[in-house]
Amino acid sequence: MSETFTLYKLIILYMLDKVDFPLTNAQISEFILNKGYTTYFKLQQALSELTEAELIWEETSHNRTLYHLTEDGAQSIQYFKNNISRSIREDIDNYLREKKYDLKNEVAVKADYYRNTSREFSVRCQVLEDELPLIDLTLSVPSEAEAEAIVTNWQKKNQEIYAWLMANLL
Repeated sequence: MSETFTLYKLIILYMLDKVDFPLTNAQISEFILNKGYTTYFKLQQALSELTEAELIWEETSHNRTLYHLTEDGAQSIQYFKNNISRSIREDIDNYLREKKYDLKNEVAVKADYYRNTSREFSVRCQVLEDELPLIDLTLSVPSEAEAEAIVTNWQKKNQEIYAWLMANLL
């Protein structure tokens, strides 16, 4: 059991080591659960333990959690990656190769909101490329429901909005 649970942690570290951007909880879960490696609850426990051990760190907003590899996590996976079978490493490599563009785009789009000093809500919408903002837009709205709607719609319509802004500003 302990050896198997360690494997789940190594898979997560290996995935994060193979990309140059963070992965969401949903992205990690999609791979591990679709392959049938473990259950959702064991996966969440593995993520929690890796975070507590400071091998990964999490960035949480209202609508998702992103996981980043720490320096200690990177050193650990370099030392222990051979404890992951070649076939599992190949599965991970293939998954990341096939989905890299979609995975990267998904985490490059960020939106979050918070209550501001005017007792309204500020919604920060971003599109990042190589961790630098292509667009960084903050809007103030009177209600939390409107803030949540903007966060949701930003995920769906950010490319359209960015193109519209560029066409109208240039």
